[in-house]
Amino acid sequence: MLAIMSAMSEEINDLVSELTNKKTVTFGMRDYHTGKLWGSEVVLVFSRWGKVAAAVTTTHLISHFKATEIIFTGVAGGVSPEMNIGDIVVGTGFYQHDMDARPIFKRHEIPLIGLTAFSSDGNVRDRLHEASKDFLDNEFKNVISESHRDEFSLSSPKSLLGEIASGDQFFASSEKLQDLRERLPKVLCVEMEGAAVAQVCHEYQVPFAVVRTISDSANEHASINYQKFLSKVASQYSKGILSEFLSRKT
Repeated sequence: MLAIMSAMSEEINDLVSELTNKKTVTFGMRDYHTGKLWGSEVVLVFSRWGKVAAAVTTTHLISHFKATEIIFTGVAGGVSPEMNIGDIVVGTGFYQHDMDARPIFKRHEIPLIGLTAFSSDGNVRDRLHEASKDFLDNEFKNVISESHRDEFSLSSPKSLLGEIASGDQFFASSEKLQDLRERLPKVLCVEMEGAAVAQVCHEYQVPFAVVRTISDSANEHASINYQKFLSKVASQYSKGILSEFLSRKT
């Protein structure tokens, strides 16, 4: 079964409204919604924020719902100067930027696993990236109003494959952002869950991919109308991308 999870309840609620044959069960303070989403059997869940919450949710999806593929959606702060609000990142590698077990292990290395980054599944990732590009080419202007495109300066959004950093920290400082860029120079964006999902999927050998919509620049200017961006932009992105993704699912 395909599992779709997000740290944003707005995104999950929009997808739940599209479910047919819906059933909802509650475990560990989370509602898991099963049914058919545009013809595919899925389970949808709001993971909550942070690495621990994401790891708990991912583990339950695999152990209880027997998820054979996991997609994580959500928003992120842009790290690379090339990232703009409204751009999309489909993750290739995932770092825990707050993992630091020196001097026993090198910085960012996950103890006892021997990796500093986890890789997403190439097949799932490539399909998700193509779905993201198709959404921007075909549906973006239909689902994001001109007024919201102007409000959030969404002129020519792009979808990129690249590395993502995760940690239990909200970035709103240029100093912290520059430190992250120096430590992990290839990272495109920063968020709070992707690398935890990646580690659990690595340990259970379950294919996964992560798609993130850039909501801010991870510095002092990360002060957009966040709730409005989630409901009017990010949720529409997720719905559109996943619709494209499921239409090409093999």
